[in-house]
Amino acid sequence: MKKLIPLILAGLLGATAAQADCYADYKAKQDNPLRLHYGVAQVSGECTKPNAQAAIAPRLAADGWALLTIVGVFDANGLDSRKGTAGEYFLRY
Repeated sequence: MKKLIPLILAGLLGATAAQADCYADYKAKQDNPLRLHYGVAQVSGECTKPNAQAAIAPRLAADGWALLTIVGVFDANGLDSRKGTAGEYFLRY
C-alpha cells in the first residue's frame, strides 16, 4: 500500500501537468471592416477542439472578434513553430 500511494499521486500530478500544457490555434474575424487573424491561446481542462472552442470564443467576443474555427490543439512542443505566424495574437487570448 505504501508503494501504491506515490504511484497514484504521480499519476494525478502528471495528468494535471498535461492539462496545463494545452494550446489551440484558431482563426477569428471582425466585421465592418472585415478583419481576420490567426492566433494561439492556452486552454485549461481537456485538450480537445470542442473544449478549446468553448474557452476561446468568449475571450475573443469580449474584444469584438468572432471565432471562425479551431485549427488544432497541441502541447507546449508546438508553440515555437506557431509563434511567428500568430504575431501579436500569440497567447493574447
